[in-house]
Amino acid sequence: MVYHVPALLNETIEGLNIRPEGIYVDATFGGGGHSMEILKRLKTGKLIAFDQDEDARQNVPEDGKMIFLNQNFRFLRNNLLFNGIETIDGLLADLGVSFHQFDEPDRGFTFRQDAPLDMRMSKRNPVTAAFILNNMDESSLADLFFKYGEITGSGKIAKEIISLRDIRPLTTVNDIMEALEGLTPAHQTHKYYARVFQALRIAVNHEIDALKELLGQTLTVLNKGGRLVVITYHSLEDRIVKNFMRTGNFEGEEKKDFYGNLITPFRLINRKGTTPGEEELAKNKRARSARLRIAEKV
Repeated sequence: MVYHVPALLNETIEGLNIRPEGIYVDATFGGGGHSMEILKRLKTGKLIAFDQDEDARQNVPEDGKMIFLNQNFRFLRNNLLFNGIETIDGLLADLGVSFHQFDEPDRGFTFRQDAPLDMRMSKRNPVTAAFILNNMDESSLADLFFKYGEITGSGKIAKEIISLRDIRPLTTVNDIMEALEGLTPAHQTHKYYARVFQALRIAVNHEIDALKELLGQTLTVLNKGGRLVVITYHSLEDRIVKNFMRTGNFEGEEKKDFYGNLITPFRLINRKGTTPGEEELAKNKRARSARLRIAEKV
């Protein structure tokens, strides 16, 4: 089974503008597809790869130019400093869930097969999707599905979950599917399920907070001319990345100088973002929602 097929591989590597002697970070190592291509272009340079999923260790190559850290990328700067690195020349983050995580039994990331309601990127995380569903109050559950799944009518989902868990604990994927029965809009069943599972996954892994922490640290660790390259898969995280690259903050609040020029720490390389072409989608349908954004530190 293929661990993962990286999306927009060529466009991502080109976007990093790799120098052979540079220092780069792959914040989401996964199957190592992006990292392998970065390593090919390094001579005296260094690659620091992060992945909080213990399973990713199996893909780490024996290469003296690379340091693998089984850590959440939110701890970027501290880990760099621990390894004697103050600044870097580029950072890549592919924010998608790996094929391995979707397809591995018992991870609970997908609604397509029954499994324990886990959804943890790292087993060191004590909070599972089942814990959230069985312990969070109705109002908080509704907010979770609205905020992270962008689901209107999220209150109905929360109400059904509360009703079902009053009868028995929700422990498996089939349990949450039972709660969603009759709530899905016509002709949008899969999309609706995907948003529910997305919301739970984001909550379990604190993905939005971690993303903001990672991006914020790039203002300090990226050298002038260094590239920030991020692949997003849904509008919530893409909005955060877009705003940050354009204005240096997550709200997209514009600050201008005396002459009316936008004050920003980055120069946008691909203003509208890059999406997969037909040829890539024919080989990798899971890349269909990917959007690549590239910015250069000024």
